[in-house]
Amino acid sequence: MQILGNSNQEKWSQVLSRDLTADGQFVYAVRSTGVFCRPSCPSRRPRLEMVEFFDSPEQARQAGYRACRRCTPGERSQQVQKVDAACRFIDANLDTTLSLDAISRHVGMSPFYFQRTFKKITGISPRQYQQARRANKFKTALHGDTRITDAIYDAGYGSSSRAYENIPAQLGMTPSAFRQNGAGTEIRYTILATTLGSLLVASTPRGLCAVRFGESEATLERELRQEFRAAAIERDDRALRPVAGQVEQLLQNGVNAAQIPLDIQGTAFQQLVWKALRRIPCGKTRSYSDIAKAIGRPKAVRAVASACASNPVAVVVPCHRVVGKSGSLAGYRWGVKRKAALLENERATERRA
Repeated sequence: MQILGNSNQEKWSQVLSRDLTADGQFVYAVRSTGVFCRPSCPSRRPRLEMVEFFDSPEQARQAGYRACRRCTPGERSQQVQKVDAACRFIDANLDTTLSLDAISRHVGMSPFYFQRTFKKITGISPRQYQQARRANKFKTALHGDTRITDAIYDAGYGSSSRAYENIPAQLGMTPSAFRQNGAGTEIRYTILATTLGSLLVASTPRGLCAVRFGESEATLERELRQEFRAAAIERDDRALRPVAGQVEQLLQNGVNAAQIPLDIQGTAFQQLVWKALRRIPCGKTRSYSDIAKAIGRPKAVRAVASACASNPVAVVVPCHRVVGKSGSLAGYRWGVKRKAALLENERATERRA
């Protein structure tokens, strides 16, 4: 298996989700075909071990690759060019809250048509794009030596309070905790004995950060400490009894989990997928392609499957309700047998209702 650095891992995620906003930032080449493509290329995705990343089409050509005839790297349709120009305009003005009128006027389109075109091509609104770019710029600064206060203003947030309001949705924790691998974050956990095996429920003061099945308590505890290695972690069965009870109810009858607060970290794309999963009714299922369509990215089926597999909170974000197009259970991070049992419990609840 190929091991990717943080930068290439993000690029691979953008390729899987056909992220048009990544076009122009890099290209990927496929060793088996000798072709290089834009991240948003509609062609079938290659195996990861066959992929090589380049910062520009010129670098890919120098390495002996030729341009894909389908996505024509370096050539853009008029609509894509305007959306690309809008993205560059937003990137250059992250310190300003740009109105829809201002952005559409910059690219010479009506606000209504521009909004519709932008979302059709990128899968998100101009406002969501601006929020995501600010958060990405902030996260990049935190990985370096920039002071947190400087990073906040450099990323375009008007105040530290505004940053601390909005950033945790992307980071999954406060900026200082993100920089230090969870240092300063208090995590409490409990482990339940269920009919589906041991279930760990962990929470920060903001909400649940992990819900996962395991074969033993020792394994679950070890995994939690490895993932949040710099956090202050303590078992507290009493304090977590209320929320653990809610999670246990989900196992039994799949009642609505929308009111359970979460504190989970994910990319903008993963957050879109996880929100869509929480809207699937109890006792119902959706295919991966259904979810891709629901978030406005109909071709990102593989990326949706990847987001489901990376779900950190079992049952609360009900990735078990996503099945193959034929209705097959497909995979499940915590085992297909558990997935089948969860779905059967929910269907039984629906039949009784």
